[in-house]
Amino acid sequence: MPLSQDPPAIRLDDIARVLGGRIVGAADTIVSGVSSLEDAGPGDLAYVSDERFLAVARASRAVAFVVERPLRDLPAPQIVVENPGHAFATAVRYFFVPRWKPRGIAERVTRGSDVSIGPDASIWPFVTLGDRVSIGSRVTLFPGVFIGDDSVVGDDTVLYPNVTVREGSLIGSRVIVHSGTVIGSDGFGYIQHQGRHHKVPQIGAVTLEDDVELGANVTVDRATFGRTVIKRGTKVDNLVQIAHNVTVGEDSILVAQVGIAGSTTLHDHVIVGGQVGISDHLTIGEQVRIAARSGVIRNVAPRQTISGAPAMPHEEFLKAQAVFPLLPQLRRQVRDLQQRI
Repeated sequence: MPLSQDPPAIRLDDIARVLGGRIVGAADTIVSGVSSLEDAGPGDLAYVSDERFLAVARASRAVAFVVERPLRDLPAPQIVVENPGHAFATAVRYFFVPRWKPRGIAERVTRGSDVSIGPDASIWPFVTLGDRVSIGSRVTLFPGVFIGDDSVVGDDTVLYPNVTVREGSLIGSRVIVHSGTVIGSDGFGYIQHQGRHHKVPQIGAVTLEDDVELGANVTVDRATFGRTVIKRGTKVDNLVQIAHNVTVGEDSILVAQVGIAGSTTLHDHVIVGGQVGISDHLTIGEQVRIAARSGVIRNVAPRQTISGAPAMPHEEFLKAQAVFPLLPQLRRQVRDLQQRI
């Protein structure tokens, strides 16, 4: 369905022109919304990412489809592109997301000294900006956002309600941070002396590079010294803990409830499944994939898929899992053999 109250009327060939796609069927088909295959109504555009979804597509009421190759079983018009999912997202963003308009700076904003705010900002009431904070162009700060002293927020960044950015943090351009997330909280650092835990001052900071997105209630701890870094293009789901001095490489994915302990480095294009725990001072190579609920306690070489707790190569884990249900039977066999001996 369209995201605005007044449905647009867009010709299919106009959409295909933006997507760089080829039309199969009626080019003058009118599209008024976007939806999933299951929920599409008359007038909606949907996409088919894989032939596995062909049966669902046949039953869909969508007026047109975005596909990787022409599908003869679908009577509706189609836009043929290289990557249907990416093209569909582009169509949604271009035609169906309301255009951004700056709302200006509300009166009830608390500002420290030497605050710099770029043009076309949208700063809602009850935002707090510390001393020497620098805000870029077209930045949106929703109610309850706190930005500490000496922090920088780049152009076109959006911080949703109740985001906390502690002092000295550096946030790049086009970053999205969802509600409840805390950037730059103290790292969990203590020294034990005479039976007590003594806090190690956490005097480092956090850097989020361009095009990073953090989900709701994510925590990114400041470094003890230096910086905790999340590199360009990385996307982080809800409820993820990133500890002090961690580096997460470019274009990585961290799914919900991941926990990464201090001073661990993830290289580029790493995918970490939900509820994974990664121990401290490890190196995870580029293009590593870690299956959900794994426990990683050793370094991982590049381009591996690992799973299990403790994590191991995925093929070995599957073999171990196949044996696990047989353990009671094997135990009985071993006892029987012992008795015979």
